[in-house]
Amino acid sequence: MSDVANFDSANERHEIAFVLNGDRISAKVDARTHLGDFIRNALGKTGTHIGCEHGVCGACNVIVDGRSIRSCLMLAVQADGCHVDTIEGLSTVSDAIAELQDEFVRRNALQCGYCTPGMMATAVEMLSGPALSRDAIRDGLSGNYCRCTGYQAIVDAIEAVMTRRAGASA
Repeated sequence: MSDVANFDSANERHEIAFVLNGDRISAKVDARTHLGDFIRNALGKTGTHIGCEHGVCGACNVIVDGRSIRSCLMLAVQADGCHVDTIEGLSTVSDAIAELQDEFVRRNALQCGYCTPGMMATAVEMLSGPALSRDAIRDGLSGNYCRCTGYQAIVDAIEAVMTRRAGASA
């Protein structure tokens, strides 16, 4: 009988609070709600795309406390107390990716655009560290699928921004 009680308790709602794109969010969520679903469905931030729902494609990547994570693998309750940035926050609130967006457009590094928000979140994390080689950029993108571009233009765009920033800080 206790197994049934434990299973039922998994459906409880939990109070969470975190910062989303600079705004404080408080809500009650089901224990099993994924962060990506919560962001899209409850908060209306539909720039976070849900692709495979298995953590394979990277389309749902968001920034949590400075790290690019798969929002389909993280539960909303795990975001309690965190700072979360979606593509909306990265592009309009903080303007963190304006230079990267310009390079993606300039180099035709996006076509259908479905993977782009996740690619941008991954690139933001890469750009926060030291300059990387092309191979390291490719390795960093290995968890993000793109069916349209073939990755060359995406690597070119990230490398261009990285090179420019490294030159500016030298």
